[in-house]
Amino acid sequence: MEPMTSHDIQDRLRRLPAVGQLLNDPTVGEWLKNFSVSQVTESLRRAVDVHRQRILNNEIHEIPSVESIVKLAETLLVQVTQPSLRRVINATGIVLHTGLGRAPLSWAALDAIQQTAAGYCNLEYDLTTSERGHRTAHVRDLLCRLTGAEDATVVNNNAAATLLVLKAVAHHYPDGSRRYRQRNVIVSRGQLVEIGGSFRLPEIMKESGVTLKEVGTTNRTRLSDYEQAIDERTAALMRVHTSNYRITGFSEEASIEQLTECAHRHHLPVIDDLGSGAMLQIGDEPLVKDSVSAGADLVCFSGDKLLGGPQAGIILGNTVLVQWIEKNPLMRTYRVDKMVLAALESTLRLYEDPERAHREIPVWAMLCQPIEQIHDRANQLAAALSRVGTAHQLSVEVVEDVSYAGGGSLPTQKYPTWTVRLRHSILSADELAQRLRRSDPPIIVRIHKDQVIFDCRTMQDDELCFINKNLHREISCTGRTNGS
Repeated sequence: MEPMTSHDIQDRLRRLPAVGQLLNDPTVGEWLKNFSVSQVTESLRRAVDVHRQRILNNEIHEIPSVESIVKLAETLLVQVTQPSLRRVINATGIVLHTGLGRAPLSWAALDAIQQTAAGYCNLEYDLTTSERGHRTAHVRDLLCRLTGAEDATVVNNNAAATLLVLKAVAHHYPDGSRRYRQRNVIVSRGQLVEIGGSFRLPEIMKESGVTLKEVGTTNRTRLSDYEQAIDERTAALMRVHTSNYRITGFSEEASIEQLTECAHRHHLPVIDDLGSGAMLQIGDEPLVKDSVSAGADLVCFSGDKLLGGPQAGIILGNTVLVQWIEKNPLMRTYRVDKMVLAALESTLRLYEDPERAHREIPVWAMLCQPIEQIHDRANQLAAALSRVGTAHQLSVEVVEDVSYAGGGSLPTQKYPTWTVRLRHSILSADELAQRLRRSDPPIIVRIHKDQVIFDCRTMQDDELCFINKNLHREISCTGRTNGS
């Protein structure tokens, strides 16, 4: 293709249809029934600009048709008017995928959010006395009943919970004295965790006003290490559950029972940061109620991990410390809204019947679903995709694999699963995955050895038809580009 002369380029640019002309197109007129004039006009302008740039770059010699410009404008209009935050299909096999919003909510929680958010609610209003109430009262009794704790409160995430808990022990003096301005909290070296977003325990301790006092070694910390480190400035002993890693082999850690016995003998509180916060037994994850029954004075964990609820930080403990946290001025900056409380309350109520919790809380349903059910789903998906593959040079196979809990939970535990693996004769796995991400709804997959992998553990039966339809549409346009 010979390059166009300057005269040719200018001629083609002049002959591009004007936006005003395009607005009179019948197809564009239909868009105005659902979209604003400004949205439609901007999409048409951008589509014209794309073709103008292609002419200037000598990529096309023909005059773009009105049809091709309108088609590109339609794609751009859909992109610009779609919500940024959207539901996606999780085909990765990671149950608590942080990038995909961690725990999906139960139908009970979704219904509670809708009922609460659609109108007014008694968020801080006591229906019995008609006086002002407290928002965390809606879940306090439930949390205490399920875990055996004396008192409970809720903040917006577990990082905030950790900060407030540390502030409580740093600044609360049971005897009323304030002998030391700087106090220390004793933690095992093997528990100095860093979680996502560069959240490091030593840094959060510094922000809370306490000094970190490390004891033991990375792999072995004995009870005697804590005993020897306690001095007049000690504010608390702390255990941090290493949710996203495990130290195995030649290792040792003091149990929560040992820590509480030691701390209480010295009239000190114990903090237990559980991270994921399991309410039902799974793998080696410590149970929340076990920490409470062991005597931990403050226990904190996440609401959107193994609990299977909304993002929240849950704090349990003795009444004096929890009430001190409630009165902390920072509490207002970390408080949760009515929708979080509605979802959390309905999620917690499911735990009053463990069988129902296993069945209706999506996280537990996915982690505990029978392997035969996953295999059936994989076979259904493979059969549907094989019909697509016949016409589009797509190879499909069903393969055994493993899934993970994710979200910093159960890092060493593998869950047997079944996957569907695709390979396209023209498109690379990266290109195919990219096309799936731009479908509606977007489909998020794994890639391994140039194969696209659908893990059927984290997929729902009603999502299979979307995958089949979207894959068919996306690979049908192989070799074509928008506006061509």
